[in-house]
Amino acid sequence: MEHDLEALINQANQIILGKDRQIRLAVCCLLAKGHLLIEDLPGVGKTTLSHALAKLFGMDYQRLQFTSDLLPADIIGSSVFMANEHAFKFHPGPIFRQMILADEINRASPKAQSALLEAMEERQVTVDGETYALPELFFVIATQNPNHHVGTFSLPESQLDRFLMRIELGYPDHRAELSLLSGEARYRLLEDLPVMMPAERLLQLQDQVARVYASPALLNYVLAVVTFTRQSDQYHCGLSPRAGLALLNAAKAWALLANRDAVLPEDVQAVLPAVAGHRIRSGVGNSEAIVAPILQNVPVV
Repeated sequence: MEHDLEALINQANQIILGKDRQIRLAVCCLLAKGHLLIEDLPGVGKTTLSHALAKLFGMDYQRLQFTSDLLPADIIGSSVFMANEHAFKFHPGPIFRQMILADEINRASPKAQSALLEAMEERQVTVDGETYALPELFFVIATQNPNHHVGTFSLPESQLDRFLMRIELGYPDHRAELSLLSGEARYRLLEDLPVMMPAERLLQLQDQVARVYASPALLNYVLAVVTFTRQSDQYHCGLSPRAGLALLNAAKAWALLANRDAVLPEDVQAVLPAVAGHRIRSGVGNSEAIVAPILQNVPVV
């Protein structure tokens, strides 16, 4: 298992240079059956990262460019009247792929954004009273530009909470950007990426994450983290019970990435910025800074 994942991460590092931690968090999110939000400036590799993951995991992939005129039916699909059958027939939309890239999701209207809510939470969609199941392997990566950019609609809390993690790529360091400038175009490298892990193996690893052991002491630590966010006056709202479960699942996936079968407090701390940064409202913008008071004040039990 360790060889499989490490080889995959090393391959992704050849495409997205100098961002090993962000790549590991993205893989961790997928192992935990979560959805990923990447928020950053245009041009730092958000779309490239999602495409690379789809290729490496061999997933059926669809990129959706979110724009102000995008309609829910463009995402979910619609029922069309078939004259020869004298009945309506549902035509599935791109949401029925295994991996969806919702590119620049906050450029679409709230109505279009909300079309993803049921799909992301319940892994199904309902059209005209009929419910349709999504693929067993279903993963949404959404990218968004900072909210101060022109033409953006802020994601509501209910939508943000559907994302297990939010990460930021940031600018590459000097050495990575020099390699980027002197190397081959990223889109050409993407075309040659091999499938490093088939869907069946990924499903096995997702099941294995659920079996990673969390001791009573570890559960108490997670609960202490959640409770602190609710009681501290540094946050306008604390983590919900669903967020606590998300934190635990992400920590289990991080432990599996480290080839361990039990969660350590360090695993919780490693994923905390990505899991909690977009869920608790604070006057500080950076995820690392948002969770810093938690790490400083909640003792490891």
